[in-house]
Amino acid sequence: MDREDRRRYFIVGSVILEVVTPLFWKRIENDYTSCGLASLQDFLNKQSTIHVLFHLRHRNTWCCKDKTKCSNNRSLPLQYCQWDLLYKETNPGVNPHDCHCKFSANPVQPDKLDITLASLILLNCCTLTPNERAAIKELRQYKNDYLSHNIKGAITKGEYRTLWADLTNFILQLDPSKQDDLTRIEARPLDEALCSSYCISLLDLHERLDEINSAIQTMNNSVQGSLQNMSTTVQSSLQNLGITAQSSLENMESSMQEIGNSVQSSLQNMGISMEGTLRNIDTSLQELLFYARRGMACQCFAERNDNQDKILPSRKNYQLGQSIFKLHQQIDLTSEVGDNWREFVTEIVMMDDGRLVMCLPTQNRLVICNTDGSQVDSIHVQGRPLCVTAVNNSTIAVTVEHSMCIEMYDINNKLKLKSISPPGMWWWSGITTINNKLVVRGYKKLLIIDHQTGEVVQTIYTDYHPVRLHGSGDRIFYSQNSLLNNKLYWYSYTDHRHHTLTLPSHPNSMTTLQDGSLYVACKNGSVQHVSSDGKQYKTAKTIGLTSLGNGGHLYYNCKQRKLVTYNTSTINIFHEK
Repeated sequence: MDREDRRRYFIVGSVILEVVTPLFWKRIENDYTSCGLASLQDFLNKQSTIHVLFHLRHRNTWCCKDKTKCSNNRSLPLQYCQWDLLYKETNPGVNPHDCHCKFSANPVQPDKLDITLASLILLNCCTLTPNERAAIKELRQYKNDYLSHNIKGAITKGEYRTLWADLTNFILQLDPSKQDDLTRIEARPLDEALCSSYCISLLDLHERLDEINSAIQTMNNSVQGSLQNMSTTVQSSLQNLGITAQSSLENMESSMQEIGNSVQSSLQNMGISMEGTLRNIDTSLQELLFYARRGMACQCFAERNDNQDKILPSRKNYQLGQSIFKLHQQIDLTSEVGDNWREFVTEIVMMDDGRLVMCLPTQNRLVICNTDGSQVDSIHVQGRPLCVTAVNNSTIAVTVEHSMCIEMYDINNKLKLKSISPPGMWWWSGITTINNKLVVRGYKKLLIIDHQTGEVVQTIYTDYHPVRLHGSGDRIFYSQNSLLNNKLYWYSYTDHRHHTLTLPSHPNSMTTLQDGSLYVACKNGSVQHVSSDGKQYKTAKTIGLTSLGNGGHLYYNCKQRKLVTYNTSTINIFHEK
């Protein structure tokens, strides 16, 4: 496969996932907010919305309300998994009507809608101009034509030339402000790990699984029918044998032969009837294996964990303290954000696509840029942003000074998604994620928060006030708020216990490397390399880390295999050797 063909696929997939899909989310949000509705859940519970979507999933069903508006579609574009994502049955077995009145909307957030489902809602439930409708249809069709069934993960130069022109035209028709995003993505180099992850997201898995399920059901029916036919034939032969035996023992041998022939014939017929079905299903099973080998998990069968969706490069174990990284570049944003910006960066996170998001509390904004300092953009924050964590490829969560709220932003569209106010939250503590949940500090406790519902789903009590939070795998790391305490703490979901390791100096910041070990930036300016079991440590030897300083912090991204460090003087980008 040509590398440039692969990169072209990566570019188009990035546009669909990072630009088009969020654009559809925003268009849906604009539609329901213009109607005075507060959330997507309210919009889905709207009578006209649920009625339309119900008939896009169910056939030959007439509703107890609005019967004149019921439809019986020849095709059912809404998949089972999509319907279950949007709606749940209320009071099963109690409601006598078998229609949409049995269902109510789930508290689903817009970012859980893929492009197929988002476009389906837009085209059937929202008010669109003819040009908007045409653009949405074309963008969805391009995704299907070039990505959904493209298991090679490549787009030729000839296909790309016309495809890119059409994509650009339809996207700018919907939102002219997306030109800078398109320019940035088109210049993006191939990131093989992220490309594989995008490939998984873009393949039309639901449709293939439905086809495979249908093929399996056909085979099952064929086997059952053949077995029943064989049983009837054998039973009849046995009855005939009984009659023959009563009349004459001499005819028994002939009857036994008849049974044998009947059984053999039935087995052969079953084999013949199954042969075609087995041959047909083999192709589908091979496709299923293709998806399985890439670690795909369907929401039809289990709730998907966002962390499990991340396809990471192959792991290798490091020796403690070894030189792992090489300083690649330093970033100076003075020309963009002013002379004093370095003194007030409180935290940086690196997204999976390599972009940096940093908090500038004195300027009340978040700054977004590439790892080379280019394509600088910003999001205004109402308050002073202090700490930030990545929720997914395009969403971040931020804590704000003197605010007991978590603010969530879409960095692609540079808009605020929501505010979450967890009871008992302390604002100056840090924020992290674990198992697709947010983690913040309370009074001598860690609060685990479902960012979709805003609910505190778990409280983990600690002996101290936890600060500088970092979630990784099944562990939440933190330090104690006293600078005289040199212990690194972590809570493990494996044994549901708190553990400690005493370091040479107070832990300022910690990040997990790809083998499960940690880098911990300490107050004395050193970086300690802690083993994955948390029992040993050595000072990291990487050149450049030794000058991190006593206020230094660091962040490692497994997909990018890059480390970013920052203090009051500079931002350094390290590449893994």
